[in-house]
Amino acid sequence: MNVTEEFRAARNRLLEMRLDNARAQREFTWPEFTEFNFALDWIDKIAEDPATGNNPALVIVEQDGRATRRSFRELSLRSGQVANWLRGKGIRRGDHMVIMLGNQVELWELMLACIKLGVVMIPTTTMMGPADLRDRVERGAARWVGARAEDVYKFADVPGDYTLVGIGPAAADAGRPVLDYADAAGAAEDYTPDAPTLADDTMLLYFTSGTTSKAKLVEHTHTSYPVGHLSTMFWIGLEPGDVHLNVASPGWAKHAWSNVFTPWIAEACVFVYNYTRFDAKALMTQMDAEHVTSFCAPPTVWRMLIQADLTQLKTPPTKVVSAGEPLNAEVIGQVERAWGQLIRDGFGQTETTVQVANTPGQPIKIGSMGRPLPGYDVVLLDLLTGEETDDGELCLRLDPAPVGLTKGYFGDPAKTAEAFRGGYYHTGDVASRDENGILTYVGRSDDVFKSSDYRLSPFELESVLIEHPAVAEAAVVPSPDALRLNVPKAYVVLSAAYQPSDALAGEIFAYCREHLPAYKRIRRLEFAELPKTISGKIRRVELRANEEARHGTNPAPGAPARNGLGREYSDSEFPAT
Repeated sequence: MNVTEEFRAARNRLLEMRLDNARAQREFTWPEFTEFNFALDWIDKIAEDPATGNNPALVIVEQDGRATRRSFRELSLRSGQVANWLRGKGIRRGDHMVIMLGNQVELWELMLACIKLGVVMIPTTTMMGPADLRDRVERGAARWVGARAEDVYKFADVPGDYTLVGIGPAAADAGRPVLDYADAAGAAEDYTPDAPTLADDTMLLYFTSGTTSKAKLVEHTHTSYPVGHLSTMFWIGLEPGDVHLNVASPGWAKHAWSNVFTPWIAEACVFVYNYTRFDAKALMTQMDAEHVTSFCAPPTVWRMLIQADLTQLKTPPTKVVSAGEPLNAEVIGQVERAWGQLIRDGFGQTETTVQVANTPGQPIKIGSMGRPLPGYDVVLLDLLTGEETDDGELCLRLDPAPVGLTKGYFGDPAKTAEAFRGGYYHTGDVASRDENGILTYVGRSDDVFKSSDYRLSPFELESVLIEHPAVAEAAVVPSPDALRLNVPKAYVVLSAAYQPSDALAGEIFAYCREHLPAYKRIRRLEFAELPKTISGKIRRVELRANEEARHGTNPAPGAPARNGLGREYSDSEFPAT
């Protein structure tokens, strides 16, 4: 078999076993390639087949109703044009390109063109400013930048030996020449590669969101995401002909997960709805109109969705999943009552594809991550002894290493060695395993904390808090305490119908007393907006620093505390009656 046939055979094996995780874990083996190019060996082959070439591959709908639609064949031909044009402008295999685009058709065209060329992509959100872009160009060793025309001005103060490509009309002054992407329309559509693409060649560099430290630069190959996302396809349950909507912003790994590789591995259609402000009713209207069968959203979006009437969606998707942070039982329950579907959590990282998940057809333990996925040998290691346990750091056995695992951290051999020590890849996430082998997320190893002699999981406490009707979102961090070492402190974001008050603080403390044992009880509370990364993850490092500033003897490392700490409530102010 050639690489296309071998890849399709591996994909089809997983499709056949998609309702039987235990069998898939036993029988699935990763296809082993020495050469592989996702654009040439997969997308182009789908496009060339008369039975599949005209199938919808990408649909983008704007808020005003305008729609862009592309088949596999159209994307194949257009990406060939872009690749030929860029090669004519001097781009070479192995060059690094920052790609800073929104959800626009050029993003998919350019990514496929870069894959064909063997160019290393550095996807970047359009929200980045000059300081962050300087870091990405410098640490990413970028020689090329592809950006929206309205954003090229941000590079006027970004030094470096790189060529700038403007995508769209009326490029602003960038302080350097800007190539016009529209000129690619004059290039030939048939693309011939200059050399084979090695399976282990670098394809992507992703900056992590930096919730606890400076963003790391994660390196992925031409197989670690394009082949590795077979596990993600298995988790979601995607099949040929599905229409998959994933709510994620370009520039972050989850966008590549579910807006590029996973649906196209399954020969499903990627659907995107662009909006400036989240509107649950408008989103559900578009889902109905485009016959969305599969839906993935982060917990933040799910929490906003349940504020609306979910029954407005006439034809709910049959595959609903969430990733990024664990989902609370209350959210899962509301969606099940309205749509008749259980949201299935999945766990992965920028460094990997999905490792652990609740897969189709399997009994779900609410609040759990599920079981390890085919191709991933997951173990839990004690944080102190390094011995295997049922409550410890989630690690991946490296003999053999899963295909969907990062090559390492670009330009940082020390961090790579630390993550890959002792024959395991260390995720830095803590989980517990029950008697049935089901894994439950506990938290980041640096988020879990001791109070008295008890180890507490922020996620577990947040799951209780969010069930109170006034609480829209919560983050729990350790707050230094002379007697208990730390006590749980909750930063609470209220639902729209509620306002901060002493009475409401007392009500939330009373709720926690009723639903948590004494040693887990929330002891301090503050109503506040949560600091987040540009990708939407809570920056707990800032909240911990706030607590060190207020209650600690030594400031915590990381971000400085906020100026003007807010009103803090203590449960001692509201004695039980």
